[in-house]
Amino acid sequence: MADTFDLIVLGSGPGGYVAAIRASQLGLKTAIVERESLGGICLNWGCIPTKALLRTSEIYHYMKQAEKYGLSVEKPSFDLEKVIGRSRGVAKQLNQGVTGLMKKNKITVYFGDGKLTGKGKISVTKDGKATDLEAKNIIIATGARARDLPFAKADGKRIWTYRHAMTPPEMPTKLLVIGSGAIGVEFASFYNDMGAKVTVVEMLDRILPVEDADISDFMAKALTKQGMDIRASTGVQKITNTGKAISAEIKGKDGKVTTEEFSHVIVAVGIVPNVENIGLEDMGIEPDERYHIKTDDYCRTNVSGIYAIGDCTSGPWLAHKASHEGVIAVEHIADAHPHPMDRNNIPGCTYCHPQVASVGLTEAKAKEAGYKVKVGKFPFIGNGKAIALGEVEGFIKTVFDDATGELLGAHMVGAEVTELIQGYAVGKTLETTEIELMQTVFPHPTLSEMMHESVLSAYGRALHI
Repeated sequence: MADTFDLIVLGSGPGGYVAAIRASQLGLKTAIVERESLGGICLNWGCIPTKALLRTSEIYHYMKQAEKYGLSVEKPSFDLEKVIGRSRGVAKQLNQGVTGLMKKNKITVYFGDGKLTGKGKISVTKDGKATDLEAKNIIIATGARARDLPFAKADGKRIWTYRHAMTPPEMPTKLLVIGSGAIGVEFASFYNDMGAKVTVVEMLDRILPVEDADISDFMAKALTKQGMDIRASTGVQKITNTGKAISAEIKGKDGKVTTEEFSHVIVAVGIVPNVENIGLEDMGIEPDERYHIKTDDYCRTNVSGIYAIGDCTSGPWLAHKASHEGVIAVEHIADAHPHPMDRNNIPGCTYCHPQVASVGLTEAKAKEAGYKVKVGKFPFIGNGKAIALGEVEGFIKTVFDDATGELLGAHMVGAEVTELIQGYAVGKTLETTEIELMQTVFPHPTLSEMMHESVLSAYGRALHI
């Protein structure tokens, strides 16, 4: 006899476990299936431990800048084993927290490999033993993994994915980062702050290519100033691992190919959805051209009773998007006033130094969409709190529809902008215009005042510049 539930969630990452909790809150008898660790990649090997590492590098950076603040720190140093240990400890603590949440919400957890075997049916296999489950509805939340390059297969020794980069066997001396999205730039920032000589190569014409062009240009200059070698319109053609070093053939913007040596390589060229061997084909569930599962705005697949959320579906591939999709899917299942996902209101954050955050349309995308725009900018150097913090590098940019005053997008680079961006995300969700933002009182002295000034700037009313 199969164990029977109202809902089974396949995968326990930030999408899966949040979906299970929301289902329990709505009175659904819920099970969750996980093949590795509760919390998935994000909690155990992604967002959380990476931020712990970046916090360490941030403090180390400030230690080396102590004189600017009237402080004295003699010969700052670090213990790589302890740095990694703290990061792993943070991940373990949160894993235990998710375990506690499953118990609190009376969610049944099955560890093993889950596979769809029929309508409303999943088989979970662990140590050769299969357990059959049945449910009226199933949510697929299997996530994704790092994409390999055919000529640069990760070995964990000298060629790394993000997972290897979080538990390095040694500190790189000369590091090549292939790919300049959020993952690539975050690890480049971490290792550069910790003392490695870092080179970042990007095939497209600018780094952080999903961000506004002004942000990309600023970051290229900022990272170069920090000592990184930033190369756009550049590709790696061949990697040779000698065992003691990495030899890379790199084709530059000018078309010339050079051979350079590095101690280690991080491959950060995107993700591949975890959709193999889970029964999708047999169920007739449709993938898109990149093998991500197709869904509608309520996370429904083309097969009745089966939903999909998170990184196994279309982008943006962000933990908070997955969590929100989990709530949407469950509320649709429970008929609890579900709302559709608006991907244009999903903020994105990159936790490098300086930080990057954005929501909505870039200036270029807004113009492509046919909008006549008003654009405002305000620099960190014009903000009292930023000057007091010693963090004057960066700016905030806002994009408005000239016809209606609708906030179309906001783009930030600088200290703590990953905490500030939510103000604009709330504004976009509430469909605010420039009037409401201009009439909002911002506290002083705060970095958030720059958000106000950027809006004022778009309409020729900035006060402090």
